[in-house]
Amino acid sequence: MQRKRVSYAKWGYIFAAPFMIAFLVFTLYPLITTLIYGFTNYKGMNPPPLEILDEPFKMYKTVLTDKVFLPALKNTFVIWGVNFIPQILLALVLAVWFTSTRRKIKGQGFFKVVLYMPNIITAATIAILFRALFQYPKGPVNDLLMSWGVIESAFDFSVSGTAARCIVAFIQFWQWYGYTMIVLISGILGISPELFEAAEIDGATGFQQFWYVTLPNLKSIMLFTLVTSMIGGLNMFDIPRLYLNGGPNNATKTAALYIYEQAFGNSYRYNRASAASMIMFIIIAILAALVFYMLRDKDEAKLNKIIRQQEKEYKRKMKEQKLQGGGN
Repeated sequence: MQRKRVSYAKWGYIFAAPFMIAFLVFTLYPLITTLIYGFTNYKGMNPPPLEILDEPFKMYKTVLTDKVFLPALKNTFVIWGVNFIPQILLALVLAVWFTSTRRKIKGQGFFKVVLYMPNIITAATIAILFRALFQYPKGPVNDLLMSWGVIESAFDFSVSGTAARCIVAFIQFWQWYGYTMIVLISGILGISPELFEAAEIDGATGFQQFWYVTLPNLKSIMLFTLVTSMIGGLNMFDIPRLYLNGGPNNATKTAALYIYEQAFGNSYRYNRASAASMIMFIIIAILAALVFYMLRDKDEAKLNKIIRQQEKEYKRKMKEQKLQGGGN
């Protein structure tokens, strides 16, 4: 009897279909329309018939010369940089601490849950919490600072641009360091225990194991963390929007908040918002490419270069032999 062959390919397509449909509808289509709208006259509550502008890059020039966009872009980088550096350092320390074989930390699961918990709290809840903490003139932070003698009278954090940026950066740090810690822990657990055992047998200290074993083998995870944090940081929107709505004096206005205000504010400049979105897309793509290039495995890159050169040399010799054989 001839057995009936079972084709599993169709089931693969069926299981992949929901993701593909969601990707096409909610990612690819908006991306294409955003790209197109940046070159058109698409704006207003009742947009006119869609037409390409006489000067297609007019909206891009307008955004790049806008006195609000460039400071918003600067704010985005400053807030992301101020929160990411301590975030990655603390997350790395905690990840090494929890995965240390010398220090068997009791209740690791509990501590991991507590440290990760800020990441699952909604942005609206966090914004309300910190507005209450830094309330003026009576608030927990002001009361503590006055009781410790740091300040003589209550300080209004909502009118200081520097203070507002620091608070937003701290919120981003507090919200995401637990997630970064979990990612780094998974990366450390993926390193072969034999490497640590060999280093310990050779008499390496804890810091030497971290520097010569842990960090080099975490390069790919660090690359993932840096790129994803950069993408998320440069698209920062919810906390600056909900905490002080970009204030005071646009001190916490980010590029994403600028795009939102252009598209859904009183002006409804969808074309300008689309142009700003594509500018941010290009900036993020360039920075991600630079990060990938700087953190690439140089030894592997050199080896691949040598292999490519050998393949070219081999093909050249084979071509010469073929020509010589044809001539004979």
